[in-house]
Amino acid sequence: MESYEIVRELWARMQARDWAGVGELLAEEVVVEWPVSGERIVGRDNVVAVNAEYPEGWSIRVLRIVADGEEVVSEVEVPHEAAGLFRAASFWTVADGKVVRGREYWTSPGADPAPEWRAAYVRRI
Repeated sequence: MESYEIVRELWARMQARDWAGVGELLAEEVVVEWPVSGERIVGRDNVVAVNAEYPEGWSIRVLRIVADGEEVVSEVEVPHEAAGLFRAASFWTVADGKVVRGREYWTSPGADPAPEWRAAYVRRI
């Protein structure tokens, strides 16, 4: 699979709760960083466990995936029945058919309110 297809399949397997399948796409020593919460997840088993243990009630909608060789960027929307709506911009590095590194920026729409001074220059989404 090409790097683009690996990331697309990663999200599909997460949506399907196919945790063994997710693990097949990750390098054993994969590192995933979440800078917003200041966390680093090291190792395939930990990455799979963090996702598998997340409280149920969520789904994943892939908004876009862009690839340039081994580097892949994805944007997903993750509504959760109890916790609300989340968005993630994820930057993946794929080598030898496995995800070896990820950096994900998770947020919720409206979590970072726009300051009033910009109101004259912007349109609300």
